[in-house]
Amino acid sequence: MELKMRLCVALLSVSLCLLLMDHVRAQEEADDMEMDVEDAIEDMQDEDVEEEEQKAPSPPPVPTVTYKAPEPMGEHYFAESFDKGTLQGWVLSQAKKEDIDEEIAKYDGKWEVEEMQNTKLPGDKGLVLKSKAKHHAISGLLLRPFTFDTKPLIVQYEVNFQTGIDCGGAYVKLLSQTPDLDLAEFVDKTPYTIMFGPDKCGEDYKLHFIFRHKNPKTGEFEEKHAKKPDADLRTYYTDKKTHLYTLVLNPDNSFEILIDQTVVNSGSLLNDMTPPINPPAEIEDPDDHKPEDWDERPKIQDPDAVKPEDWDEDAPAKIADEDAVKPDGWLDDEPEYISDPDALKPEDWDEDMDGEWEAPQIPNPVCETAPGCGPWERPMIDNPNYKGKWKPAMIDNPNYQGVWKPRKIPNPDFFEDLHPFRMTPFSAVGLELWSMSSDIFFDNFFITSDRTVAERWASDSWGLKKAAEGAAEPGLMNQMITAAEERPWLWIVYVLTVALPVVLIIVFCCTGKKSPAPTAAAEYKKTDEPQPDVKDEAEAEEEEAKEDEPDAKKSEEEDSTGEGEGEGEGEEGEGEGEGEGEGEEGEGEEAAESDHKDDSTSNECKSPQAYANIPLLLRLSSSPHSFPGDGQTLRHMTNSESDASSSALEDADGCQIDH
Repeated sequence: MELKMRLCVALLSVSLCLLLMDHVRAQEEADDMEMDVEDAIEDMQDEDVEEEEQKAPSPPPVPTVTYKAPEPMGEHYFAESFDKGTLQGWVLSQAKKEDIDEEIAKYDGKWEVEEMQNTKLPGDKGLVLKSKAKHHAISGLLLRPFTFDTKPLIVQYEVNFQTGIDCGGAYVKLLSQTPDLDLAEFVDKTPYTIMFGPDKCGEDYKLHFIFRHKNPKTGEFEEKHAKKPDADLRTYYTDKKTHLYTLVLNPDNSFEILIDQTVVNSGSLLNDMTPPINPPAEIEDPDDHKPEDWDERPKIQDPDAVKPEDWDEDAPAKIADEDAVKPDGWLDDEPEYISDPDALKPEDWDEDMDGEWEAPQIPNPVCETAPGCGPWERPMIDNPNYKGKWKPAMIDNPNYQGVWKPRKIPNPDFFEDLHPFRMTPFSAVGLELWSMSSDIFFDNFFITSDRTVAERWASDSWGLKKAAEGAAEPGLMNQMITAAEERPWLWIVYVLTVALPVVLIIVFCCTGKKSPAPTAAAEYKKTDEPQPDVKDEAEAEEEEAKEDEPDAKKSEEEDSTGEGEGEGEGEEGEGEGEGEGEGEEGEGEEAAESDHKDDSTSNECKSPQAYANIPLLLRLSSSPHSFPGDGQTLRHMTNSESDASSSALEDADGCQIDH
């Protein structure tokens, strides 16, 4: 019962801790949200005081964040927030895709600069892809080309799939600096240096990082793809929230990919790209061919094996059971199925078109009570003599030469590029997309070589947007109810989550028998020191009664002994006056009495009362001394105590006790 109470208290404690943690977490989120709102308000320009005074002061249900356009601080190559409300500085492509149907070859998808649907930050505008199932292409020049030398590259921008995403991309291309770069002719084949961003089709959620690497020997470009992220990206495509995508390339060839300032993928350009940057030093000789007599068979049939004479390849695998007996009552003349007597030919049945009509077959009702119907056949069993087709045993091939592989030769195209970070410079950023979803929101493009500057831009743009979305976020209960409305099976999870702890508390706290209270003996600490016997009160009273009883009997015996001695002395006096014959007779009686006394003494040593005068110290010892009659166990004593008790026992009425 004590264990169940502890479990009950533990369950209640865990429940209270979870409730407190949720409350503290909610309070912290509210505090962080208020801090973000206060910081945003401090950065805002002062509004008209008279206009504020005219409005009735009514606290809004949720904190309100006022938007302020971010301003780039520090060195940067590109910064665009679209807060001007126009596409100034951007060029729409007028080209057509090659090798595709004329009707869909044009880049005629529409772009607009507008606020997000259901925006939580009025005044914040972005670039929106408006058309569905069309090609879109738009691009803008950098302030100056980016050259890969000794500084890192940081590219970041925001994406919001406002209506979800079925199949389409939201990635950006950093267009390579070339003499013939024309943004009005921006197409899918326009040379780019890096492609980065989200892409999704079906259940394949991707986050691209591709760069075009130039072969130093041939001068040709080859796309290198980063490894797939280990993180689950599904939420970023389905939650309809604004997410910040960041790519960081370092001069030491390392890279990082972040979503909402959290690393979701990282690695090295030398080791984590597919195909690898550097080709193998050796390749298989394309002119090498396997010899005709090359034997790759590790096992062959034993040529010396002979089929045994008693091997019967024609024996069937199954034979009729000759020991089977037809069950009594088997109806040989009754069919297993009969035509349904209640079936009627359909009125529209045309025998010329449909053929002769036949009633459907039903199980024969007569066979329901019989072991079976129809001709009886013996059941089939496995043939004990069946061996199948004989085949020679397999042995190791003495001529086995292994699996043939062409020989290796030096790779004529081998090169070693230890600095793949030194990519082709780029001078423009563009979006070239095909999407089956519309209303994809892009915002706050930023390219720099200073990570601190990029983080400041992200804080002033995406950070403010996150604070506004968080301020308008519904509470936990509303989120749970909304989720359950979309997925009704969550109600079962909620009920079980609440009911299970209640059931456990009832089971552990309100059922079961009370465990007996621990005895006093169990309370003693086990040590090498001798411990007295711990007895119940009833046993202690019984012991005291037994100790008092021998003392009372002893006093009575002493009284009776005194009286006997007085009478004996009188009789002795009279006896002295009598003859010698009487004296001899008295001596005989005394001898008999002496023998009788010895017998009684022996019986007293065997009786429980004889041990009533045993010292208490001996009865408290721990080593077992079993006394005849009552089976009482004595405990161990020290040597000095044992010797003293033994001598006392030897002197007590002549009773010797072994110990």
